[in-house]
Amino acid sequence: MPSTIYAVVIADVRASSARKDVRAMLGKKLAAASEKHLREKRILLPYSVTAGDEFQTLTAELPSLPALLLDLRAGHQPLSLHVGIGIGAVSDRIQPPVNHLTGEAFQLARTALENVKSKGLHKFEVLTAFGSRNEPFNQTINLLYGLHDTLVSQITAKQWEAIGRFLDQPALEPAAKRLKVDVSTVSRNLKRGYYWQLAETVRVAGAFIERTFG
Repeated sequence: MPSTIYAVVIADVRASSARKDVRAMLGKKLAAASEKHLREKRILLPYSVTAGDEFQTLTAELPSLPALLLDLRAGHQPLSLHVGIGIGAVSDRIQPPVNHLTGEAFQLARTALENVKSKGLHKFEVLTAFGSRNEPFNQTINLLYGLHDTLVSQITAKQWEAIGRFLDQPALEPAAKRLKVDVSTVSRNLKRGYYWQLAETVRVAGAFIERTFG
């Protein structure tokens, strides 16, 4: 992957005004996500709150973006996120805090997030949008994630809990033990929570990103 191409992820919490504890909850979840995703080398810099309930990060591992996004959504439950991703150049030296950096990738991510919030991409609601200089890529990945988000918006709290545990350790028995339920319940929640469709999106989208920018 060319080192000059980065992905900026900018996200905010949907309907944050309806929750009194959103700032405290977001802070705890971002600290945990930063520790985990830095350790796994999925991000280059810790997540940084830019304003209110909005935060961002930077990664150079573009093919791992779909897996990062799924883990981010699962890890932030019960908070639901709007997410914009910009793929392009960064103008500054890569160093924290991420919200002090500038460049094409940041501009594209901001536009993508605005498209999500303004419903500017499709006639149906989406939670995720990508932006790059490659318009055929943008059209395909945004359609894929538009359909993906239609499923995501239907996942219940219990199903997200099962998905989160399974992402941490992808085996039914350990997930069932941690959730204190039987294996059949975990299996059912994964299926009804569209986990296998989400996992296939991660696989296919990751390969598509790698073919496009690799």
